[in-house]
Amino acid sequence: MKNLRNSGMMLLAAFALISVLLGSCKKYETYAEQKENEVNAIKSYIAKKNIKVISESEFFAKDTTTDVDENEFVLFNSSGVYMQIVHKGCGSKIKNGETVKVLCRFEERYVMTDSLRLTSLPRYTDNMIVTNNNGTMTATFINTQTQYSQMASAYNTTSVPSGWLVPLSYIKVGRPVSETDHVAEVNIIVPHTQGHTYATQNVAPYFYHLTFQRGL
Repeated sequence: MKNLRNSGMMLLAAFALISVLLGSCKKYETYAEQKENEVNAIKSYIAKKNIKVISESEFFAKDTTTDVDENEFVLFNSSGVYMQIVHKGCGSKIKNGETVKVLCRFEERYVMTDSLRLTSLPRYTDNMIVTNNNGTMTATFINTQTQYSQMASAYNTTSVPSGWLVPLSYIKVGRPVSETDHVAEVNIIVPHTQGHTYATQNVAPYFYHLTFQRGL
C-alpha cells in the first residue's frame, strides 16, 4: 500500500510540474479557445486511434453494444462522452434504488499528449459506493487507510467523475464465478465538463480504460 501511495505521489508531482507549465500558457487563452483546443485534441485522438464513432441511435439499435473489432465508440451528445463497451460484464445491472460497492481498475491518459496520468493496473483497485436513483447514478470514492483511492488522493476529492458513471447504465456489475465470466470493461473519452476537478479547471480531456466489479 505504501509503494502504491509513493508511486501515485510521484506521478502527481510530475504532472503538477506539467500543469504549471501548461497553466502559464493557458492563462492567455479564453475559455472559448480552450474548449476549441479540447475539441480539436479529441478529434485528433480519435483519428490517431482509428476510432469509428457511432451515433446513439445506432448504439441503441444494436442493443447497446459497440463492435470492438471495428473499434466503435458511441458518442453521447448530451455529455460529450465517447464510450466503447469491451465486455458488458457478468451478474446483473445496478438496480433502481440499489446501493453497491464497486471495485474499479483504471488507466487514465491525458488526451492532449496521449500520456499516462494515473493507473491502478494491474493489482490495485479504486473502490466506490454507487447508488442508482431512478436511472441516475451517483458515486463516491472510498479513501481510507485500508482502502486507498488513487483518484481521490490525486485530485483531493472523493467525488467520482461524471464520465465514469455513464457506462453503468449499460453494463452488468457482478463477480465472476467461472472461467468464462468477464467483469465489465469499457473505454471512455471524457471531456472536461464530465471529468475530475483538474480536468474541469484546465479544460482537459482524458481517456480511461475501466473495469467494474461488484464488491462484497
